[in-house]
Amino acid sequence: MAFDFDHFRGLLLARRIELQAVMDSASGAAKPVELDQSRVGRLSRMDALQGQAMAKETERRRGMELQRIASALARIEDEDFGYCVSCGEEIPLKRLELDPAITTCITCASK
Repeated sequence: MAFDFDHFRGLLLARRIELQAVMDSASGAAKPVELDQSRVGRLSRMDALQGQAMAKETERRRGMELQRIASALARIEDEDFGYCVSCGEEIPLKRLELDPAITTCITCASK
């Protein structure tokens, strides 16, 4: 099966732009929490620390997705896109449509 590399490149580039925009707008959420107890109560500070931890994890996950997108774009350039990195079989088109950065077929992903 021949893959429409331009179609998937467009999907990946659009997702990368979307992720970068979200990361730019949310960059303040992971900043350090102030220690000034007179301005923020202990429970409010704990909430702020929890929110900061969640923001950092979300930022980490977005960074990982950007790496997956970069890897998929490189596979497109090498014409290795659409094939499982574990077994070499073609990844079903519907699976790639759901997530063009996916690297494995369903069989290998479930191992």
